[in-house]
Amino acid sequence: MLCCAFAASPAALAQSAPGSDSLLGEAWALDPATERVDLSLYRTNYFLPVRHSDRVNPAQGAGVPGFDSEDKEAKFQVSFKARVLSAYDRRLGGWLAYTQQSHWQVYHGEASRPFRETNYLPEAIVIYDPQLEVLGLRWRVAGLSVAHESNGRAEPLSRSWNRVIGMLGFERGDFALMLRPWTRLKEDPGRDDNPDITHYLGHGDLTMMLRVRENTFSLMMRGGKGAVQAGWISRKWLGPLRGYVQLFSGYGESLIDYDWRQKTLGIGVALNDMF
Repeated sequence: MLCCAFAASPAALAQSAPGSDSLLGEAWALDPATERVDLSLYRTNYFLPVRHSDRVNPAQGAGVPGFDSEDKEAKFQVSFKARVLSAYDRRLGGWLAYTQQSHWQVYHGEASRPFRETNYLPEAIVIYDPQLEVLGLRWRVAGLSVAHESNGRAEPLSRSWNRVIGMLGFERGDFALMLRPWTRLKEDPGRDDNPDITHYLGHGDLTMMLRVRENTFSLMMRGGKGAVQAGWISRKWLGPLRGYVQLFSGYGESLIDYDWRQKTLGIGVALNDMF
């Protein structure tokens, strides 16, 4: 697919130097002027005080007598990364990252407003900036991640998987896309909580992002049985806060829902719009 890539000229590389005009350069601190050790936001950090599902998974309350999830809840995500190693020109770097996504039954007063599901995702990442042109796009990210994701729960609600994830990031102007193929690392069949997870979540996803007048529009598409997540993040309107609308349709919004299809709509605020 990348057979048409060719090395950019020195002038083109100078023009593509990371900065305010580079979405991926900003996301991964590729500018040589950035600090060698860097701490920054990673995936979108957001809080959705209202999230509605059209089809609540009845298995979510398994093992909890009398608990039935409500179709309205709050959802939030915290995500950050730290560059711990980097080349002098910042084209090569090693990162550690952590993402946590929680679903909070805050409106379920009868059940003491429990957290329905929390997913924990630590990663070790290597990022390289090829500085090449591919079909009119700037190839800015070639990366590899080793990721563990789990919900930290006991049986029968335990869910987890380990993956090696490739990362290919391209951009042009205010448009960027990230292709992430992955392979699941094998586990002991006797300890595998979800042996069919790749049947539902597939072997990769594609995320596209477009900034228009300080607004950000995003679209994620995932393989397997399929999932789509669309988002709109407004310009800053209260300090660093931006309005955020998130729409999800398909399988695997969370690990407990990996084999459950639903449509959800959430409204709230976000801090950033990066991959």
